[in-house]
Amino acid sequence: MKIAKYDYSMIRKWLPVLFLFAYVITVAIAPAFAPYDPLEINMSDRLSEPSEKHLLGTDHLGRDLFSRILAGGRVTVGTGFLVLTIILIVGVPLGMLSGFIGGRFDRYFMRIIDAFLAFPDFIIAIVLSGILGPGMVNLVLAIVVAKWGSYVRLVRSTVLAEKEKDYVLMAVISGLPAYKIIRKHLLPHVMGNVLVLATLDLGKIILMIASLSYIGLGAQPPTPEWGAMLNECKPYFYSSPHLMVIPGIFIMCTVLISNLAGDMLRDRLDIEK
Repeated sequence: MKIAKYDYSMIRKWLPVLFLFAYVITVAIAPAFAPYDPLEINMSDRLSEPSEKHLLGTDHLGRDLFSRILAGGRVTVGTGFLVLTIILIVGVPLGMLSGFIGGRFDRYFMRIIDAFLAFPDFIIAIVLSGILGPGMVNLVLAIVVAKWGSYVRLVRSTVLAEKEKDYVLMAVISGLPAYKIIRKHLLPHVMGNVLVLATLDLGKIILMIASLSYIGLGAQPPTPEWGAMLNECKPYFYSSPHLMVIPGIFIMCTVLISNLAGDMLRDRLDIEK
């Protein structure tokens, strides 16, 4: 009797994304296991060294650093995913419409995208955050405006390449409605490239969130956010360097995991092609 072998190729293909998703889920539920309230002030324990009572020590207001790291991960990484979701919701449909419709609409719309892409996204985010004012809502809006153009251009280029192929031309000749052509034939080819870019971009977006919060344009005290924690603890770097080193390590590890997952996913998809 032969035992059927299970095909693990699909699991291996999406393993990087699953690993990144598992990391994000872990960060999202981690604050539930925080030993202290991340906002609780205890001046008698301020600037404590790591110990059994406080695993990573306390900050300048006596707040438990480990609890704030866990809570800050949800804010930083969660905001990154929110920004990325909004970008995908805006960029993917607009890119598909521009590539599929073509003509004058595509030419004019691409000039708008070129204007956005002419400047570094980080500069656009800083300028918009400065104009709109500090706060997480304004930060999200600024990063979305800075990043959406690259997704529109990527999706448009993929659609332009695919719509000239025979199977799409046959679908058009047969009278298949445009929305069905986009959904059945073009969207599956688009999503692979978009997913790779989104996975690689997540780390950049998280780094941008932390950077803007570090310079005071993002999360405001007492919100626990990794970049804002770096900003708050600058005056105590020489006396208590762990207050800045630990949030920096978490930011670095998160960006590294995102980049590694994106690279692995890109290699998998290239091999299949």
